[in-house]
Amino acid sequence: MADGILFERAGLPAASICTDSFVPAAQAMAKVYGFPGYQFVTMPHPLASLDDRQLQECARALLPDVLRILGIEA
Repeated sequence: MADGILFERAGLPAASICTDSFVPAAQAMAKVYGFPGYQFVTMPHPLASLDDRQLQECARALLPDVLRILGIEA
């Protein structure tokens, strides 16, 4: 989350992704960094138990939200 916010501050578009378990922490971090409305993408927790195929499926499912945050029309 911090990296995405710092990139945005530097004028570089970024899309942060976190698991749903970390949403409160991500929102708090965005507020502390001065971006209380910072948009980010969430995915189900945990990731550690997913195999490569499952991770690729998750990435495909998140792609529309990542592109939206980056301002790219799909």
